[in-house]
Amino acid sequence: MNFPVDELEPDLGVVRVEGRLNMVTATQLKDTVTEAVGTGKLRLVVDLTSTTFMDSSGLGALIGALKTARAAGGDLRIAGANEQVLMVLQLSNMDRILRPYGTPEAAFGS
Repeated sequence: MNFPVDELEPDLGVVRVEGRLNMVTATQLKDTVTEAVGTGKLRLVVDLTSTTFMDSSGLGALIGALKTARAAGGDLRIAGANEQVLMVLQLSNMDRILRPYGTPEAAFGS
């Protein structure tokens, strides 16, 4: 699976995750974020609008992606999460760290 990265601003990118974010796709998300940060996208939004399912591997990928962005002096936020994804975030208390936003544009106030 390929996660496209759309540019909203020179340092702001939106990673669009479609389908399932699980053990199979988690590494691809981490790789996409690492590549985006390497090209200067220090502020990233993971758009989960089209994500149908997320498990603990997907959650781990989001946390890893957040660490990658912050280690480079940036930040990562999530947007458009459905009820299932929100439940995973809430049950793990990760919604305190990865606060969900309604839209990618709202995540960084763009």
